[in-house]
Amino acid sequence: MLKKKINRWKMNPSFYSIYFVFLGYYFCMAVITLVTEINAPIERCFDLARSIDLHSYSTAQTQEKAIAGVTSGLIQLNETVTWEAIHFGVRQRLTSRITQMEFPVYFVDEQVKGIFRSIYHQHKFEEKEGKVWMTDIFEFKSPLGILGKIANVLFLKKYLTRFILRRNNIIKHCAETELWKQFLAH
Repeated sequence: MLKKKINRWKMNPSFYSIYFVFLGYYFCMAVITLVTEINAPIERCFDLARSIDLHSYSTAQTQEKAIAGVTSGLIQLNETVTWEAIHFGVRQRLTSRITQMEFPVYFVDEQVKGIFRSIYHQHKFEEKEGKVWMTDIFEFKSPLGILGKIANVLFLKKYLTRFILRRNNIIKHCAETELWKQFLAH
């Protein structure tokens, strides 16, 4: 009788597989939100944020370069770019597509191919009090299920926050000085 009770409470091993897939898929999403105040015209800020050349310049520490799709200039709606960079000592490639764009207030880039399960990066621009407020909302799902969630907590979210913050500071500096002319032809 005791053996029957124990067996009745045992779960099917496939339940655990489904449970961990659920955990890995839904709970490995992380969101980074950054707001940068820029004293420059909104159109300049918007164009600098989608400039392939400025992105390469701002990510020199990871040797990031555009190797396919749009490789220089301004990326447009429905265009893709493939980036190659070194992160954590490993050469990686990531392809993104601009899936939404409303000049000069909003655009979204999404991962098409890469190491992450997904990346959804919103870029919002708003004029307030004579300045531009550039908001980045960077949502990503790490690979490797629950191990990805642990990586998020231990180091990945902090790493990506610093990475985006550095890029935003360079956009701000270029937009507020004459450096923007190196990246925008108009």
